[in-house]
Amino acid sequence: MSIRNKEHKVFNKDQTATSIKIISGVIKDFDTFDGEKGSRNTIKKITIENFSLNVKSFKIPHLINRIAYSFFRKSKAHRSFEYAEILINNGINTPKPIAYFEFSNFNFLNKSFYISNQLDYDITYRELVNNKDYPNFDIILREFTRFTFDLHEKGINFLDHSPGNTLIKRNESTKKYDFYLVDLNRMKFHQMSFKDRMKNFSKLTPRKEMVEVMANEYAKLFGESEKKIFNQMWLFTEEFQKKYHKKIAAKKKIFFWK
Repeated sequence: MSIRNKEHKVFNKDQTATSIKIISGVIKDFDTFDGEKGSRNTIKKITIENFSLNVKSFKIPHLINRIAYSFFRKSKAHRSFEYAEILINNGINTPKPIAYFEFSNFNFLNKSFYISNQLDYDITYRELVNNKDYPNFDIILREFTRFTFDLHEKGINFLDHSPGNTLIKRNESTKKYDFYLVDLNRMKFHQMSFKDRMKNFSKLTPRKEMVEVMANEYAKLFGESEKKIFNQMWLFTEEFQKKYHKKIAAKKKIFFWK
């Protein structure tokens, strides 16, 4: 393959020659499938033969990031695949990673794709934020808090711990809820301080009563006073909400015609 167009692809060890061929064909024909196009990325749920795939196409990065992802750091697709394997090896749920693809022009990253199994789930955390009367609301929120505590204990700092990035599925055999992380390309792995832990809750909800429940449950696990935990969680939540709404207001001024 010429320097002008290069393809790099990595599959997990479970894939057969047949599955590799099918998935490679999906990427080749990606534009022909229906999907959800966001402002940054495109996600398509693709069922083909016996495969149910979730394929994420990352937006072509700007020039500086094209250089960075080509020579200095791993692409978002590469990190998503790698972090998914780290999560699974640590007993943390995420849709099973299948492969990632990178396409380069003149050695600079162009398009990239991350492929995982499509997971059927019940809700995301966002439904809890939007519907305080959701069945088993308190139970789910407390189990989610225990799930987050487990992340913290294992040194997994999920930087995009936000309402849409945790899929929630009722486990009929245990009668409990399973939590699956998605949108994985921003993570750090380190021993988390108290500040790190509290800040990790800041993007989840603007609702004070939800933060109170999470603080109550986290205090039982962490061995710190509930008051101190709530105060720190809420402080970081308020800081994030102020920045978020300030950013939205600035965008409305800049793009006033939309």
